[in-house]
Amino acid sequence: MSGGTETADETFRARPCPICGKLAVKAHRPFCSKRCADVDLNRWLSGRYVIPGSPLTDEDGDASSEGGYRED
Repeated sequence: MSGGTETADETFRARPCPICGKLAVKAHRPFCSKRCADVDLNRWLSGRYVIPGSPLTDEDGDASSEGGYRED
């Protein structure tokens, strides 16, 4: 090490891809390929991944509509 001046690229350690388990590559970190990154994005956008918690409310106290958009 050179006194703590390493960049993120210099400290990259290949870890398993969270989608398929192959070793990750710098270009698609933390994934192994663009395909796995796209699979993960699709899972978020389709609602397959959900962050637990109580439902959000808007300023009026009404529960948010699905997708986070207001109906005006």
